[in-house]
Amino acid sequence: MAATQSRMLFVNLAVRDLKKSMEFFSKLGFEFNPKFTDDKAACMVISEQAFVMLLMEPFFKTFTKRELCDTSRQTEGLFALSCSSRAEVDELVKKAIAAGGKHAMDAQDHGFMYAWSFYDIDGHHWEVMWMDPKAAQ
Repeated sequence: MAATQSRMLFVNLAVRDLKKSMEFFSKLGFEFNPKFTDDKAACMVISEQAFVMLLMEPFFKTFTKRELCDTSRQTEGLFALSCSSRAEVDELVKKAIAAGGKHAMDAQDHGFMYAWSFYDIDGHHWEVMWMDPKAAQ
């Protein structure tokens, strides 16, 4: 497969209360695609190529034979979002905490990279990071 091939990414997350989850992420500045949003699922737009599908737990269970992760005690993954500056990292994490999220890890400053994290209202672990564009080259 060619590395230049463009792909879209859809991350699916189980949520307990779709309306509350949508309200939480709306407070962080995310929008939802109404074409793919109903009473069981919501399509949160991250970028033109990346989306997070928030699925009510009973609906999510129709896509897997495994048990759902108890995100109050276990981590099913780390979902990293890039930001354009350190200030944007801080702003997004502070909005998440103000909207009902919880602190996950302390901010980490590596000079060329800065990251901070939070748990959303369903316990999913979000890493918010900035990387100096010069260091990424």
